[in-house]
Amino acid sequence: MMRRNPAAKVATAGVTRTKQAVEDELGWLFRDQPTEDYGIDAQAEVVDGENVRGRLLALQIKSGMSWFKEAGPEGWWFRPDAEHVAYWLNHSLPVLVVLYHPETGRCHWQFVNRQTLQETSTARWKLLVPEAQVLDASARKTLREAAEGDPYELRIRELQLAKPWMELLAGGKRLVVDMEEWVNKSSGRGDISLGIDNEDGEEPEKLASWGVFLGLASYAEVVPKLFAWADAHVHRETYDGTEYDQYRADCCIWSDEHEVFAAVPFDEWNRGLDTERIRPYRNGGGEVDFYRLELTLNELGKAFLVVDSFATKGEGLLTGS
Repeated sequence: MMRRNPAAKVATAGVTRTKQAVEDELGWLFRDQPTEDYGIDAQAEVVDGENVRGRLLALQIKSGMSWFKEAGPEGWWFRPDAEHVAYWLNHSLPVLVVLYHPETGRCHWQFVNRQTLQETSTARWKLLVPEAQVLDASARKTLREAAEGDPYELRIRELQLAKPWMELLAGGKRLVVDMEEWVNKSSGRGDISLGIDNEDGEEPEKLASWGVFLGLASYAEVVPKLFAWADAHVHRETYDGTEYDQYRADCCIWSDEHEVFAAVPFDEWNRGLDTERIRPYRNGGGEVDFYRLELTLNELGKAFLVVDSFATKGEGLLTGS
């Protein structure tokens, strides 16, 4: 029998505890991070009531007692490698290192920037993580201020963060958004998952997931606007499958589990539906509506990739476009 690596167990506990701190103590949203984002484990999104507007913090989470071995002035020294430091300093979001202490269950944090980093005599870096900086309600004001920005800055930041997903679409991948809306909750709370449809009949390959608070707003109207760089449509295969099941339930007569008669052909029955309207494809127990949308790169997304290519490489056109 295979045994779970103890280090992996501690690492999972650290992410779980950080998520709890972000959601329960700060009252914000915790986003699992795309696997391609080197050196960032998650994002925290600031929420004021039902006001969610793209104010994000990037989190690098480290778990276990080994991160607390080197005591510093009223805290601990964290020593990142040069590659991570360079990446964090150039990240589009403010970056926090979060150290999870498995014995106390606390998450201690520090910003990663040119003010907090110290270069050592061996051309390496160290960062003091204060014991007093605990990821709880006491940190809310400071972290909220760090995530702020003017509307222009926040919109550009949104596009920069979505760049890996835009590149997947530009490269021919199919991206789908799965949403679960708790229809009987006035908070409008739900979950979103972004993934790749590999067209193999399996569930989408997960890229990221996060929660949302939309109040009384319609998911069908609001959620597509969360992806300003893409157009959202119903995922045809998913909706065709569920609608055909509904057609058989409504229009077919069965004998010994064999369909023997259909009142109307499927094409005629389906013609009466607004098949392009964004809507749930099924409901679970009267409590949860399930949506699956497919994203296609729109003019904003295409233009951003061109501008980004020029800004980073001096190239004015997308390769192969």
